Amino acid sequence: MSAAPGMDAWIYDTLRTPRGKGRKGGGLSTARPVDLVSHLLLAALTRTQGLEFALDDVLLGCVTQCGEQGANLAKIAALYAGLPHRVSGATLNRFCASGLEAVSMAAARVHTGMEDAVMAGGVESMSRVPIYSDQGAWFADKDVAKKTGFVQMGFAADLVATLEGFEREELDALAARSHQRAAKAMAAGYFKKSIVPFSHDEGVLQHDELVRAQTTQQGISEFDALFADEQSELVALKAYPDLGVMRHVHHRANSPSLADGAGLVLVGSERFGQELGKAPRARILSAASASVEPVVMLTASQSAASVALARAGLKMSDMDLVELNEAFAAPVLKFMRDLEVSPERLNVNGGTIAAGHAMGATGAILLGVLLDELERRGGRYGLVAISGGAGLGSAMVIECVQGSRRAHGL
Repeated sequence: MSAAPGMDAWIYDTLRTPRGKGRKGGGLSTARPVDLVSHLLLAALTRTQGLEFALDDVLLGCVTQCGEQGANLAKIAALYAGLPHRVSGATLNRFCASGLEAVSMAAARVHTGMEDAVMAGGVESMSRVPIYSDQGAWFADKDVAKKTGFVQMGFAADLVATLEGFEREELDALAARSHQRAAKAMAAGYFKKSIVPFSHDEGVLQHDELVRAQTTQQGISEFDALFADEQSELVALKAYPDLGVMRHVHHRANSPSLADGAGLVLVGSERFGQELGKAPRARILSAASASVEPVVMLTASQSAASVALARAGLKMSDMDLVELNEAFAAPVLKFMRDLEVSPERLNVNGGTIAAGHAMGATGAILLGVLLDELERRGGRYGLVAISGGAGLGSAMVIECVQGSRRAHGL
């Protein structure tokens, strides 16, 4: 998708829950996925008067669509929140890129005039619906797994590090920086604009609870590697016969923690904003999906980013800020090196290594983090990119229109 021809698609609001620990006892572990989504839908109705009469659709990304996350959760959450029956809903799965893909689909529908207003984003309750619990053929069927080259995602991250020559020290430094930046941003209140606190059994969760301000490179340097796997190594050697010795350098502190959470983005046409008297915050310039060789898997974000930039008619050097899903440390280092992105522009408020990865929700959450920070800094252009399982990736380029100094030649 690109900005022309057709009508512009605008971002009017971004909302998200805090990210809770994706395990029993986490701050959102007693909340059902439908509770998380309906909580944000109700907040959106409060923040945009008249939205319930203008909203056409709810598009929701979710990776593990079974149990409490099955049965088209988007439509059920819309009903549960009390939205009018005419509001439609669809739930989609592009693995970890699902939340961003939902926003891209919403933008495409607005761009073509099919709809005027869509709430799009994602949800994942990893404490209640654990990863792989859907028993999908890609990993649960031995014949399918063998034929498609399935490997564990952490192993794929080690493969990137091995192929690209990244050292353990580099990965740990990036992980420590993610925690330190996230802690600083949280303390400064940079996330408050989009976060909608969530009440749970023991109180109210107001912030991402996985961030550890005390994390240092030295402190995590002794952690044991986690992702050595003989079967995955056989698959990798078949795909990369000149691989040599695998280096296992990822561990629990330089990998994204599993999280619970939801995020939504209100995407609409210009007419929608005029009718409700609401000013847009950003224009969606382009979006792209991509796919790479599935064994290495985690580099599709940079492929999608390159396509999205080209469709927007912009270069990486035009981007004021970049939000990249920290799908383990090595792919982030590769993205930065290959696309020439400095640490001063990428994940400036930390990333998912620090704050956690709520798979289906992460893309929408990162988009909100990006827009909030562009507005705070007076930036104009931003890019969000994310990789997912089986080699999938998505990216989006936005133009901030509220308070952008560059947009006004300042």
